Amino acid sequence: MSSVPDGKKLVRSPSGLRMVPENGAFNSPFSLCEPQWVPDKEHHCRRCGRCFCDKCCSTKVALPRMCFVDPVRQCGECSRISQKEVEFYDKQLKVLMGGGTFIVTSGTSEKSETMICRLSNNHRYLFLDGESHFEVELTRISSMQVLTDGSAPEGGNSRASGMLLHYKRMGSLDPQQLRMEAGDDKKTASSWLAAMHKAAKLLYEARDQ
Repeated sequence: MSSVPDGKKLVRSPSGLRMVPENGAFNSPFSLCEPQWVPDKEHHCRRCGRCFCDKCCSTKVALPRMCFVDPVRQCGECSRISQKEVEFYDKQLKVLMGGGTFIVTSGTSEKSETMICRLSNNHRYLFLDGESHFEVELTRISSMQVLTDGSAPEGGNSRASGMLLHYKRMGSLDPQQLRMEAGDDKKTASSWLAAMHKAAKLLYEARDQ
């Protein structure tokens, strides 16, 4: 459960030092597995595992999705992807863990509750706190739809105003629905939803690996 402490350990892989959970079951849902590779005279990309000449694999970029402590060698294509993900880890994750206030409706209930929704420190759960408290494990989310308010300046994009989640509770096969609509602080809620939309892309990519 979310109350289990998540210890970390430093391990040395052929690609570099990595700070990983002591229990592999507690890996971040955004994490990617380190590719297998065989040492040879060529250089290999730490992200995709393919071999390249020195010129095509000379850039060292942070790779937090594989828990590397230091920037590691990556090919041109992978380094561009990783650089975009570094922004997610540096900015969007902080927004998600900071939380936002939402009007939450569970299932088909007509009763709503004002709750603060935030991402847990280990990135594995959404915590929802109000008069009641419950948790949604990210790996058990089957679909995530960002709702918009439909109003935007001419030529601009609609602002995110809510989110519709479908997930399964631990030990249950029945799908659950959660509707979240921005509370009074709509600016903070909109930023949180935008960050969650980016998180969903990483979540699905890790799932499909």
